[in-house]
Formats: sequence, C-alpha cells, structure tokens
Amino acid sequence: MTPAPAHRLTGAAVAGLGAALWFWPVPEGLATPAWHLFAIFATAIAAVVAGVLPILTASILAGALAVLGGVVPAAHAWAGFANGTILLIIVAFLVARGVVTCGLGARIGYLAVSVFGRSTLGLAYSIFLVDALIAPAFPSNTARSGVLYPLAVSLAESSGARPGRADRARLGSFLMFSGIASLSLSSALWLTAMAANPLGSEIARKHGLEIGFGTWLAAASVPTLTAMALLPLVLYRVIAPEVKTTPDAPRVARTSLVALGPLTRHEWIVALTFLTMVIFWASASFLAVDATAVAFAGLAVFLMTGVLTPADIAKEGDVLATFVWFALLFALSTELNDLGFMTFLGQKLAIGMQGMRALYAGVLLVVVYVLLHYLFVSQTAHLLAIFGAFLDVGVRVGVPAMPLAFMLLFATNFFSAITPQGSSANLLFASSGYLSQRDLYRLGALTTAFNLGVYVVIGIPWLVLLSR
Repeated sequence: MTPAPAHRLTGAAVAGLGAALWFWPVPEGLATPAWHLFAIFATAIAAVVAGVLPILTASILAGALAVLGGVVPAAHAWAGFANGTILLIIVAFLVARGVVTCGLGARIGYLAVSVFGRSTLGLAYSIFLVDALIAPAFPSNTARSGVLYPLAVSLAESSGARPGRADRARLGSFLMFSGIASLSLSSALWLTAMAANPLGSEIARKHGLEIGFGTWLAAASVPTLTAMALLPLVLYRVIAPEVKTTPDAPRVARTSLVALGPLTRHEWIVALTFLTMVIFWASASFLAVDATAVAFAGLAVFLMTGVLTPADIAKEGDVLATFVWFALLFALSTELNDLGFMTFLGQKLAIGMQGMRALYAGVLLVVVYVLLHYLFVSQTAHLLAIFGAFLDVGVRVGVPAMPLAFMLLFATNFFSAITPQGSSANLLFASSGYLSQRDLYRLGALTTAFNLGVYVVIGIPWLVLLSR
C-alpha cells in the first residue's frame, strides 16, 4: 500500500529533524558521540510519537545506525538483551498469561466484579486500591506489575473487552491504562514501593535531609492520594469507555463464580506458585534473591506441570517484539547518560537559572526533570543521572532543599507513564494488545501533565507547610 501524502510529509519532517540535529554544530563542552546519539535517540522517539514508524522498527533502526555510524560500541548497544530487569518483564508476561490461561484469571476477575463491578469506573478504582495496598511490600514496581497485570486482564475479559473487539476497545484501553497510571502513583506513595526511592533519599542526605518511611509517607500522602482519587475520573472522561454502568454485573459475576465450581488442579498450581513468587518478590532484598530468577522458576513450574506449553509461548509473538525494542532503547538511553549528555544539560540549566526567583526556579527544575524522561527508559537511571545535579542547582539558586527533593523524588515515580518505555513496569500493559502506540503516548503525556499539576498545585504548599 502506498503511504498517504500526509504520512510521507510527516516522515520527511522527522527525517529532516534527525538530519538537522546530526549536522548541527556540537555544543561546546559536549563530545561529538554524545550529540550524535542524542540526534538518533530523539529522532527515533519523534518517529514513534508522530506515527511514522512502529516503536519496534524505530528502535531497531536507531540501534543499527548508532553502531554502524560509529557512535556506540556494538557491545554497549546490545547490552540490554542481557539485562535482568528486561528479562524479568518478559518472563512475568508469560507467567501472567498462565494465570489467565488456566482460568484463575477469570475467577479473580469475577470476584473483583462482584465487589466493584457496578460501574466501569469502579473497576478502575479497584486496580488503584489493590496496587496502593500491596505497593509498600514491593521494592520493585516491575515485579508489582506482574501481580497487577493479571488482575487488569481479568477485569477486561470478564467485562467483555478483548484485543480486536471493536465494541469494547475503549473499555479495554481504560482498564489497561489504569494499571500504568496506578503504578505511577502507588510508587510515589511509599518509600519502599520503587527501588529508586531509597537511592534518592540517600542522595538527598548530602543536603542534610533525613527521609525515612514515615517522613516519606507524610510528604507523599496529600498530593498522591489526591491524584489517586482524581486520575481515574480524568481517564474515564478522556477515554470514554463504551460501557459505563453495569448494575447487573455483580450478580452475573457471582453466578459465574458458582458455575466455575471449585478450583481446578491447574488453578491450584498457579495460585500456589504465584503466591510463592509474590512472597519472594516482596522480600527479595531481605532474602537476597534475584527477582528475575524467581520469575524463571515460576515459569518452569508452569511448563513442567502443563499449565503452559511451548505452543502457548510460541503464540505470544508480542513478547519477543517488546523484548527487542525495550532492550535497544534501554541500552541507547544508558549510553546517552554515560557519554555525559545529561550532566551537560544540568550544567547549562544551572547557568540559565542564575537570579531567578526560588519558586519559579523550583517549578522549572521539576518540569524540565519530567520532560527529560522522554530520553530515559529507566526511572532509576534517570534519578542516578540527574537527580543530584538538579537538587544541587536548585539549592544554589535559593530553592529550599526539602520541598525540591521531594518534588523531584515524586516526579521520578509519576513521570513513569509518560512513554511506554518510561518504566519497565509499563511493558506488560503496553504489550497487552489493548493499547495502541498513539494511545500510550497520548494518554501518557496527559497523565503525566495531570500528575505534575496536582503535585505542583497541592504538593508544593503541603511540603512547604511540613518543612516549617
């Protein structure tokens, strides 16, 4: 099929952007490879956002150009394929598929519908509630997504939404993106809900800030709970699911639960295995076990017992595609940071903010910090790269350390929804088949902007009050 003229024009514009960035004079103080890699990475993201290329194609092309152009060593470009976090997501996706395939997912979905199912909005709030309650026990939001994703799929399927079903497409999108949105906020609510949170609190200690579990919860509670209460409503209005009220759904769900009868052998296997995995994931740091190895062990049990078969895994073609594009973007983003691009931006920002009023400077730092996440595919990498630099810049221009540190730490969590690759916790939902790439970027930008607004308008005054 011949591309439409408008599509060709958009593609030409994106290609022109890439060429302009590549041949633009390298800014003083920045190495040529860093600037050229930025040109490649930014063009790849622009191509996806503009709908010129699928994310898989754009990522593969970016990786190939970076290596063939001599910008990135081949070993660095392919390093993401051996990353444990990326492998965890892929295996967790297959484990979640086992929860659905054996029938336990439908049972969980009917149970949730029987309690919350009088409205589609109620189902979304059930996702947020479950996530918020289990979050403090999961230092890995990636592992937590492996628990939340089967619930979201079960709710979607029990509501009649399946990939490819046109009359329930927005319903499926709403429930699936609710999982992504929920993870972005539950991780900000608790110090122990995301691996980067304790790292950030340790960096903040250099400025005399002691951030413990209770201190974090007190600071996060008001803005985060406000965002959690309002965000499902915002997504509900924006996505407008086809089915809104389901007054008979709880009764039908209870009838369906009775019809299912007792748990089958496969359901018992999946339930016990999954519960064991959750326990190990939640206590991974205490027990010193590798979360990826736990996921592989659970998958092995499913395969040995016949819950999943090699044929079932062969049907999951999207898993391989997700593995490829995320591994490539992860490696390129890491290399961009290692080449000093982010440090360079921080230095330029510090120079440009001299003499600015403290409040304006603090808000600007947070906004820029959020926008820069378009260039990252890891929350932890983002924090390690520029959190300390941004905090130092703010303190030097007169921004109080405590409110700024917390705002940047909260942003490290709530900006995770900005792109599908913005957090490895998004990948299960992004690869579910319910969300298009356009939806992921559009809803991600809207969700991040809404969260940013809530934290600025409500969070800053709350943090200033606590700091007195």
